[in-house]
Amino acid sequence: MSTESARSRALAAHRSEWGEPDFVVRAPGRVNLIGEHTDYNDGFVLPMALPFDTVMAVSASPEAHSRLRSEGFGEVVIGEVEIGEVVLGDSASGGAVAPGWAAHIQAMVEVMAADGVTAPPWRATVATDIPTGASLSSSAAIEICVGLTIAFRAEVDRDAVRIAEYGQQVETRLLGAPTGIMDQLISATAVEGAASLIDCRTLAITPVTLPSGTVVVVMDTMTRRRLVDSEFAARMHACRRAAELLGVDSLREVAEVDDLSSLLPEHETEWRRAAHVVAENARTLAAADAMAADDGPVVGTLMAESHASLRDLFEVSGAALDTIVDAAMHAPGCLGARMTGGGFAGCAVALVEADHVAAFEAAVVAAYERATGTVPRLWACGAAGGASVERSTA
Repeated sequence: MSTESARSRALAAHRSEWGEPDFVVRAPGRVNLIGEHTDYNDGFVLPMALPFDTVMAVSASPEAHSRLRSEGFGEVVIGEVEIGEVVLGDSASGGAVAPGWAAHIQAMVEVMAADGVTAPPWRATVATDIPTGASLSSSAAIEICVGLTIAFRAEVDRDAVRIAEYGQQVETRLLGAPTGIMDQLISATAVEGAASLIDCRTLAITPVTLPSGTVVVVMDTMTRRRLVDSEFAARMHACRRAAELLGVDSLREVAEVDDLSSLLPEHETEWRRAAHVVAENARTLAAADAMAADDGPVVGTLMAESHASLRDLFEVSGAALDTIVDAAMHAPGCLGARMTGGGFAGCAVALVEADHVAAFEAAVVAAYERATGTVPRLWACGAAGGASVERSTA
């Protein structure tokens, strides 16, 4: 990432291309502290927004279509992308349009238009500090930016939760499977200085502060997901199938892992997926309580238990993720660590005593490089605020 902020780069590009923008919109990436693969099961999650933003500088356009230009990802003209023909993925190089990026933008426009929200043509320059493909929700951030831009230009209520719901519809449409709302909701609504306990059934959001004297460290394994959409779909299907077999609307309604016993032995795969979800919901609520009680060690223990469950029951970890989590758990000051995001590759997250961050980072980098031959990227982060729109001042 550039040392110059995404906001500065987006503004500079817009001024160079089209002059002073009318407004600037930003939306952050996120890291999920605990509560993985629970959101599309109507469960609980505990993410926080990161100080990495996607930023759009926007102005009115005299053209018939809206147009976006992004550093490294080329140009998108709204209305010229056929969603059904787009192949998703991070494939930006040489200034060519990244198909996945274009699809998310076009789909957001179409989803909002279907709900009667349309805007006069606009043009924007886009820059981001969110590492793409690292499970830090770069796609959700661009969806929220586009949604807020359309709402602002259309002069309609910019309700953050509704914008997040549009983004969730985009993901469901592009992936062809029901997905959770966590990524869009935290990007749109995060409270600076706090993580958010989100009830994905009611969309109730409760800010919770990190334990005193602790820092969140995001650890990028430098691996990226490839060709695993079918694996995600299989796990979603297994969760839905488990709920059907149990006679409930969603796994949120199952209180204890022992209540899943009727799935065995015939439906062992469904039992394993459901066992993770049920226990993960309980861990997430317990982690929020521990944060409220300022108990960092308990939060860390729950994070470590979450990783083991994702690895052994939900089976969405991977060699690189397991390696960096193990390195973190043996590093100075670590209270707990786990993979974060959809899994298979990308990032892990650790809760670390603030006084030991430098030693922690040095130990993790050394251990991971020794084991894999790759140098990871680590960021010690505070909790950022959610998306915002500001009028530009020349």
